[in-house]
Amino acid sequence: MTSLTMTLTGAEVLMPERGLTRADLSVGNGVVQADPNGRAIDLSGYVVLPGIIDLHGDGFERHIAPRRGAMKQMDEGILSVEAELAANGITTAVLAQFLSWEGGVRGPEFAGQVFDTIASVKDRVVTDLMPQLRFETHMLDDYGDLPGRIAEWQVPYVVFNDHLPHDRLAEGRKPPRLTGQALKAGRNPDKHFEMLLSMHARRDEVPAALDALCATLADLGVRMGSHDDATAETRADWRARGARIAEFPETLEAADAARSSGDHVILGSPNVVRGGSHKGNVSALDLIAMGLCDALASDYHYPSPRRAALMLAKSGLLDLAGAWALVSSGPARVLGLTDRGDLSVGKRADIVILDAATKRVAATLAGGRVSFMSGDIAARFVG
Repeated sequence: MTSLTMTLTGAEVLMPERGLTRADLSVGNGVVQADPNGRAIDLSGYVVLPGIIDLHGDGFERHIAPRRGAMKQMDEGILSVEAELAANGITTAVLAQFLSWEGGVRGPEFAGQVFDTIASVKDRVVTDLMPQLRFETHMLDDYGDLPGRIAEWQVPYVVFNDHLPHDRLAEGRKPPRLTGQALKAGRNPDKHFEMLLSMHARRDEVPAALDALCATLADLGVRMGSHDDATAETRADWRARGARIAEFPETLEAADAARSSGDHVILGSPNVVRGGSHKGNVSALDLIAMGLCDALASDYHYPSPRRAALMLAKSGLLDLAGAWALVSSGPARVLGLTDRGDLSVGKRADIVILDAATKRVAATLAGGRVSFMSGDIAARFVG
């Protein structure tokens, strides 16, 4: 696929080690070039930044399953996801798909369809789409063939979480919303409750099973992380298994334990935009202020990474370079993507162009190819 050859002029550009400065930026063969080439495009009045790398987002669920049973052409859903990603300046996106006892759109069969579809549309999209599996740790019956399925699905990144309502189950009480959850999964509510009780009863088997599973996945080269760590002990357990990414730690204790041991800490950008966690967990703003954040992810809302980075810069908590690094070079390091994350010569031409006055996304390019363009800026590119 052909990328643009051009030199962007007149804009403020976030350059490595130089910060935001008025500079020319040349693009060719899908990467940032050292010397001017191609047609000069005047971008006066715009700001040029590295493309956003979103390393965890499940906002795509509403595209592929807007109503239960309504979406039959899943590839059309993924293509519409890409349009939303690009409109929000995201050039690399990790699509976080559950494999959960919750069933329905989070069940094993649906997960397989999602991963197969992501693989099938790769040649039809500009945004780099990467699959992530979110696995519920108490699904012991699924451990045996999971590594084979992960390999078949071409999933390079697995995150572990446990959403069982253990407190309720320990008391033998039905959790809230059980009936609706069961019906969404196509199960009888009583059978669903029995399944939850059975998984809870086998909880002591989980740690050893996880040790073995993670060892196998590590041998396959799969990147691993944990979700919603609450204690330093929990983070240490995951670190020992090779899961060196802490997604959305719930407490200062867990985030500090991750950072002090060299693990990566990912926080939710909606937490930053809201000014706090909607679940009452530790504030992302507080963790960022303490230097306990490597990257911000969209979580469930694709506009939030851009908004969070700009809010952090405007507040003075970080300068623009430091704030934008949390959605570009920081995520690149977490994912081991050495070919992107900033606008250094030779790196992928992953670029988001903002209107300097409104800070809205005017255009997005991934690998030097346009994935989104809106409004007056189009005339400058085609003129």
